[in-house]
Amino acid sequence: MSDMTGSTKVSWHPDMDVDTTTTAYWFNWRVLLCAIWVIIPMTFASFLIWKYEGFRESNRGSSRETEKEAPGALFDDETWRPCLKGVHPAWLLSFRVIAFFVLMLLLVVTAFVDGGSIFYYYTQWTCTLITVYFGLGSLLSIYGCYQYQKRLCGEKVGNLEMDAENGTYVASAQGENSNNAAKVTNTDEEAHVRQRAGFWGYAFQIIFQMSAGAVLLTDCVFWFIIVPFLEINNYGLNIVSIILYIASSIQLIINMHTINAVFLLGDASLNCLRFPIFRVAYFYLWTVTYVIVQWIVHACVKLWWPYPFLDLSSSYAPLWYFSVAVMHIPCYGAFALTIKVKHYLLSRWFKNSYLCAM
Repeated sequence: MSDMTGSTKVSWHPDMDVDTTTTAYWFNWRVLLCAIWVIIPMTFASFLIWKYEGFRESNRGSSRETEKEAPGALFDDETWRPCLKGVHPAWLLSFRVIAFFVLMLLLVVTAFVDGGSIFYYYTQWTCTLITVYFGLGSLLSIYGCYQYQKRLCGEKVGNLEMDAENGTYVASAQGENSNNAAKVTNTDEEAHVRQRAGFWGYAFQIIFQMSAGAVLLTDCVFWFIIVPFLEINNYGLNIVSIILYIASSIQLIINMHTINAVFLLGDASLNCLRFPIFRVAYFYLWTVTYVIVQWIVHACVKLWWPYPFLDLSSSYAPLWYFSVAVMHIPCYGAFALTIKVKHYLLSRWFKNSYLCAM
């Protein structure tokens, strides 16, 4: 079987001695159990989406306070605003643009060297998803920088100057009428009521949360399932071969298992995006989609499986499918915990400038 990075340089896959296109391969108790482990998360995910996302349209007239309390609430400026008041949105824009071009270059070069078949692997699916995230994030940050600059240009009204971050006015001249200043302040605050995010804002947040879980799942599956499985089943993998593999493919490993995680963690530390727990549903649907695509492909074409635990001919297949399904929870939870730690630390280190919703 090929490695988790999807490289075709190293052939670890077993000989194809089972025809995946036959009826006997699919109609048996193993496939039934595996299908159950796929259907249960899919049903659970659909329920969460229906419960927390399904009636957002009906809440458009709700108050600002109610929106803040909603589990999936997201405001427009949270997609492009840095988490600290003194940081200009252009810094987050620069980070996202660099990340997008680096990841895009990685995908193009890897596809050119190893062929389009690399997208047969979950790792490349995830890397592509993260690339889309930074591409969309770059566009949203460009829009945000425009809005930020537009607001700065409109801050001065007569002899009054408005603080860009707090939306309050400070009198620049002595002797101004305080009542008039208060009226201008109230009018401006009404004009700058934060707008709720649109479709692309929510899509951006969802992709962020799916990518967060998928990156951790990819690494955990590789080191805790694939490597032990190959050793147990005598696929010629041992400590020496692992060392040789890492030495020969170190660049690809760094690219697919480190750079994407570093970029995602870097963006998470800078952005203002919330991380509602219920959106683990989309993470499950992402993996379920990958599994279903693999089933369809193997039902139509006789192929070896990209990952050994996906092979439905093994008597251990139901256990593998169940294990991977369960792994979604700690992988997603670990990133959610990272966001919590970020909130805890930055809200105490930068009490007067931290902008993220807790």
